[in-house]
Amino acid sequence: MEAEKHPISSHESAGPLRLTPENPGLIAITPESPVADEGAKIAALLRGGFARVHLRHPGALRREVRDIIEAVTPELHGRVVLHGHFDLVHDFNLGGLHLNHRCPTPPQGYKGNLSRSCHTLEEIAEAQGFSYVTLSPILDSVSKAGYRGRFSLTQLLELPKLTSTPVVALGGMTLEKIAMLKSLPFSGYAMLGGVPWEATTREIEQFAREAVKMLLK
Repeated sequence: MEAEKHPISSHESAGPLRLTPENPGLIAITPESPVADEGAKIAALLRGGFARVHLRHPGALRREVRDIIEAVTPELHGRVVLHGHFDLVHDFNLGGLHLNHRCPTPPQGYKGNLSRSCHTLEEIAEAQGFSYVTLSPILDSVSKAGYRGRFSLTQLLELPKLTSTPVVALGGMTLEKIAMLKSLPFSGYAMLGGVPWEATTREIEQFAREAVKMLLK
């Protein structure tokens, strides 16, 4: 069944846990290649309390990305963010677009939530008008061998002086590492390799609930 069209000029995100600049919370990023039952696993993360799931599959076809979105419970679409195939915002009421080196600009006329990848402090200082930005790598990556943390404690403590845009930590994020970083001025934490994507849907939802519980301690 064809999804309802959503005019790009009036696009808004939806969902009970709308990501706000004040509290991005926990964000999951999908692995490079799609995993089995990915739509159900995305829904499990969101039901478990993750604020957003970023749909990142750089080599995926548009049809593949569309199939994953369609497999997510429709009422959760407003908490799914695209890293590519941005034109799909015409077809689904999604939570936003994440700009990156592959897709650096949003579609013309897009008025929904925007976030952006940053890898230097200079990019952080330049990023204006975004709902939030990710900064990476904060710690040695879980999913990318040899991708090591590049920022000192002093630099991270200075983030509020560089920007008023919420900064989400990315790179090496596991539940244990997030607990260690809670004193730093991050507005949220994005997990890729730290999410057990190969686990069952039930296990992933339990993981999400434990992660949220830990963050709120």
